[in-house]
Amino acid sequence: MKIHNFSAGPSILPPEVLLQASEAILNFNDDNLSLLEISHRSKPFVDVMEKARASVLELLNLEGKGYKVLFLQGGASTQFLMVALNLLEKRAGYLNTGSWSDKAIKEAKIYDDIYEVASSKDAKYNYIPKGYDIPSDYDYFHCTSNNTIFGTQMKEFPKCSIPLVCDMSSDIFSRQLDFTKFDLMYAGAQKNMGPAGTTLVVVKEDILGKVSRKIPSIMDYKIHISKSSMYNTPPVFAVYTSMLTLEWLKNLGGIQAIEKVNDIKARLMYSEIDLNPLFKGYASKGDRSLMNATFNLINDDLKETFDTMCREGGISGLNGHRSVGGYRASMYNALPLESVQVLVEIMSELETKA
Repeated sequence: MKIHNFSAGPSILPPEVLLQASEAILNFNDDNLSLLEISHRSKPFVDVMEKARASVLELLNLEGKGYKVLFLQGGASTQFLMVALNLLEKRAGYLNTGSWSDKAIKEAKIYDDIYEVASSKDAKYNYIPKGYDIPSDYDYFHCTSNNTIFGTQMKEFPKCSIPLVCDMSSDIFSRQLDFTKFDLMYAGAQKNMGPAGTTLVVVKEDILGKVSRKIPSIMDYKIHISKSSMYNTPPVFAVYTSMLTLEWLKNLGGIQAIEKVNDIKARLMYSEIDLNPLFKGYASKGDRSLMNATFNLINDDLKETFDTMCREGGISGLNGHRSVGGYRASMYNALPLESVQVLVEIMSELETKA
């Protein structure tokens, strides 16, 4: 039976990427050595790192525009600290749209004055705040583009006279944006780019080096840039698999092509949620995520029946986050349209049984 993987992360990867990555574990680059045992400073892996970084700039249309690409460790959670250490001198503004932005605020507050310019915490993060002001004397403004737990997504980003920083962990490479608007973007790989273990950072180099504090070497973006993401041993397998996924995306036609597929999947999913009287969406309609559709059963008495139908249909990873409950269909780039069709058919069938 085919499994339809709706996991929120670590998430589904393209089958051809999994095949290539598994082959590399046994014999990488036809050298009869495993990818897991080669030197990270050997030419074959240096080539992988360079190709991965170049692919990021190509896909985001940032080539020749002053941006540097890093593959680091520690997840997006470490970036909550690194952003503040590298950019925060006096004060910064944060948009609080979910659990991860809330955690980013908490970590940054260790270092200096952090202000919430707006928050949707009052409604359990089921919408994206709008109409807020960003003071021009802040060191930077931080936002989270997509909120996996609550199923909301920023459709527009504010115009800033200060550096714009964005956590794009769960929707990077999924839709077309003018990425030159952002001065620093970061994303854990394990949703749209690769396996858990590496974190992508794309930073405009000219915003760095302006804070007066001493930055620990391992937390200093400039040092990682100078060492080409190899200041310490990089997560070789995660970087290699991310490189393969980026190549897969380029071969599909890039972000422009995958965005069309993602739109179709999301429209199909939300149409069923809205038309089926047994279900109700969690997020505000205008702020719904293309990546994570959150919804609940109107009648919890049907939960056991629905869960059984999903299990028999090969649906995996559909349970909502513990803080929200209900269900969450994560529809990242590698999830095929067929999987969404199967889920929608099961939801429709439940209506006929109820």
